[in-house]
Amino acid sequence: MKPLLTVLLSKVNYGQELSKIMAKILIIEDEKNLARFVQLELQHENYETVVENNGRKGLDRALNENFDAILLDLMLPDLNGLEIARRVRQSKTTPIIMMTARDSVIDRVSGLDHGADDYIVKPFAIEELLARLRAVLRRVKIEKEAQNVTVAKQQTVKFKDLTIETANRIVHRGDGKAIDLTKREYNLLMTLIHNKNNVVSRDELLNKIWGPESNIETNVVEVYVRYLRNKIDVPGRPSYIKTVRGTGYMVRDEDDDKE
Repeated sequence: MKPLLTVLLSKVNYGQELSKIMAKILIIEDEKNLARFVQLELQHENYETVVENNGRKGLDRALNENFDAILLDLMLPDLNGLEIARRVRQSKTTPIIMMTARDSVIDRVSGLDHGADDYIVKPFAIEELLARLRAVLRRVKIEKEAQNVTVAKQQTVKFKDLTIETANRIVHRGDGKAIDLTKREYNLLMTLIHNKNNVVSRDELLNKIWGPESNIETNVVEVYVRYLRNKIDVPGRPSYIKTVRGTGYMVRDEDDDKE
């Protein structure tokens, strides 16, 4: 029977480029046979791997390079896993899975309290480690997507002294005063701003705001432009919305154009 390590080596062709890298994983483990075993299994699953057998060197790699996850042994030369997790967590959110033979409740709690995201006890089945790794990577992906959605929802659009919060459709003037717009007034304003310095015809506005199937006359657009002007314009100053005779409406960066 072939040794396990020989069988695992046969799985990986180092001259062949992996078609799809799943994630980049740092393995900090001083038991070299175990580290190699885990590395080969991860490579077989299309993970990119880096191995360090020394705690201090592992911490240096963790802090100065970008990894998608860290597999971290508890007992390491020069610097133990708890201290590595604590220092990594001070500056990075890289998920950490602690790998250790210590399985007491106190050890598990200590590992989690020092910044580990998960804990697996040696000896472990490689399938369980892979499942735990997929789980933390999936969680990070979901969190990042949620953060991206939040950022997108918090986007603001500025036009002159108007600030529009696109998430809650609130418009503020420069003095901080909120301007109460109806849904169609808001959509009319945003359509004009998105087409800034370009004329938008009455028909285009009608189609975009009321829909192409609507039976509303184009003079309704004129009515809503008037409503919008009454709410956003500053008394004594030119209107934000310019009328282009016989064509439609537009907003411009300049203030000095009279209708």
